[in-house]
Amino acid sequence: MKQAKRKSLLVLICLVPLWCGAAGYQATKPKLRVAADGLPSGHGTPEGAACDVARSLINRDEKLFSSTCVRLYAGGNGPTAYAQFLRDTVQNIRQEAAKKEPSPGGPKSIGKVFAARHLSKNGPASYGYSAFSFQDIMFVDVGGFLYNGERSLMRTLVIKDRDGEWYVYPDPSASPLLSDGLNEEKASVLDFTDAYELER
Repeated sequence: MKQAKRKSLLVLICLVPLWCGAAGYQATKPKLRVAADGLPSGHGTPEGAACDVARSLINRDEKLFSSTCVRLYAGGNGPTAYAQFLRDTVQNIRQEAAKKEPSPGGPKSIGKVFAARHLSKNGPASYGYSAFSFQDIMFVDVGGFLYNGERSLMRTLVIKDRDGEWYVYPDPSASPLLSDGLNEEKASVLDFTDAYELER
């Protein structure tokens, strides 16, 4: 099969594309109620957050994008820079929504969702907990189809915040301490359907 086209974070509006590696899950699968499209949704799981941010780009839904992204955090100029990044991304979504025809390289649909995995390095989760009260940090790979007929695989950093809900951190390269090792992880092989007992 043709290898999925690697897209830059800016082209796909803040998702890091990369093939990634497999991880084991507990023997007893947790139950997961999927959305009408048969895929995860919502803040209850890392896969749900990753799918929702992909849906926000596909449907050009700025509200869904904003609500799926993690809160402003950090000190100094961190929150200001992150807030600007979010505003710029929302503006990009609005520009796409205003076009009569979608951009050829833009996302059209979700094709495959891999099970969430922890980073191999312990540093990001420890740093996130001690500095910002993040409960957990994982990543999810989401395969998609583009309007030009090609495929893309996007790696999404997801954070379980202090409220116990999962959110996407859309600009992981801006925080090396939170995303250390993200792009070095091996390719994912476990589909989310193998990690959960699905309910409709």
